[in-house]
Amino acid sequence: MKNFIYLFILAFLIAVVPVMAQTNDPNAFHGAQPTKDRYRAVYQLNTADTSIIRHALANIQNALNDPRLKGKLDVELVVYGGAVATYRKDKPYFEKEVASLQKQGVIMAMCENTMRMRKISRDELFPIISYVPTANGELIIREQEGWAIIRP
Repeated sequence: MKNFIYLFILAFLIAVVPVMAQTNDPNAFHGAQPTKDRYRAVYQLNTADTSIIRHALANIQNALNDPRLKGKLDVELVVYGGAVATYRKDKPYFEKEVASLQKQGVIMAMCENTMRMRKISRDELFPIISYVPTANGELIIREQEGWAIIRP
């Protein structure tokens, strides 16, 4: 019985003390550490809500600025549905941010299915845009290739 009590106390200490040590030092945690040579993320955007579009573009810039990911990050922004406003020449609310991200290597992809459904021509969009047959197909393929799918 005495051995059982000692084993119980030992098991308790092994289980609880490390957790207590972690919570007592808030400076001990520094986030995930990059262990790969490359990271890939595809952001999907399908809303005309300008605050969400701005937030998504800022999130992409934040990821590009993360010192752990510097020079290791491939990013694609897939736009479909109402988010076509992100790339429209006649409503250039986001032109500066889109151009800046594209210059940093972000692939700016537009869903051709959305364009057909909304009767939008390539001439109506910024010239730096790339095209994919369907946004859903692009997301499915990228996910299977191991890209992180991010929806702001």
